[in-house]
Amino acid sequence: MIIQTRPFDHPDARKLNDMVQLEYAERYGDEGDLTPLDPSMFRPPRGLYLIAYDEHERPVATGGWRSQERNEEGYADGDAELKRMYVIPEARGLGLARRVLAALEDDARAAGRTRMVLETGDAQPEAIALYVSSGYAPCAKFGYYREYESSRCFAKPLK
Repeated sequence: MIIQTRPFDHPDARKLNDMVQLEYAERYGDEGDLTPLDPSMFRPPRGLYLIAYDEHERPVATGGWRSQERNEEGYADGDAELKRMYVIPEARGLGLARRVLAALEDDARAAGRTRMVLETGDAQPEAIALYVSSGYAPCAKFGYYREYESSRCFAKPLK
C-alpha cells in the first residue's frame, strides 16, 4: 500500500467520497453526510487529504483533516477535524484506516494543531472501535450533526 496526498476534488477522492456517502445513506437511512466541505479546506498547511492505493494503483482508503477554531458549532482553537475516513469493503481488516489516521495525526501535529476531533455516528461501531483503540475519548458534541442523538464526538490531544 502507498498513501498519497491528493486534492479533495481529485477523481479518486470523488469516487471514494461517493462510496462512503452511499454507505452513510444505507446505515442511517438518509442522504449521507451533508456537512458542507470545500476542497480548499484540505489544502496544506490548513488541512490535508490522503488516499491509500493498493498494489494495482486502485484507491482503497481515504481520510482528511481540516483546521477549525473556536466557533458557534463547538470547535476549539487549534482543532484539526478528521473527515471522510473510509476504507472500501474488500480492503477492510488490513490496518489501512489506522495507517491513514496516524498519517493525518502526524501532519496535523506538524501543522501546529493541538487536538484532533471527529464526529461519527452510533451506526458505525467499527469506526468508534478504531478511534477508541487509537486514544480518542468522547467529548462535547460539535459540528454539523451536534444536535443529533445518533452523533458521537471524540477528541485526542496532539501535543
